Amino acid sequence: MEEKKQSVKVNIFGEDYPIKGDTDAFYIQEVAKYVDRKMKEVSEKLSNKLPLRVAVLAAMNITDELFKEREDKEKKLLNVEEKSQFLAEQLDSKVGQKDF
Repeated sequence: MEEKKQSVKVNIFGEDYPIKGDTDAFYIQEVAKYVDRKMKEVSEKLSNKLPLRVAVLAAMNITDELFKEREDKEKKLLNVEEKSQFLAEQLDSKVGQKDF
């Protein structure tokens, strides 16, 4: 069954946007609040507060966060894989020592 897309009105950096999505309205609003907050953070640090400039720099900050999270996730996954491999080798060596 195809999900119906809904339209949610959000406010980002003083502008209203109708956002269509197939996820719930609360999620869309939370994403918009996050973007708005990031744009306000960037705006506070700039003397030139042109909305396009603020949006681009906020997008750069958000993308930096995303890349760092992905890198952290990959490191954690690699760590789990290494530990799993070590434990599997330990288990294999112990099972191989048993006489049946």
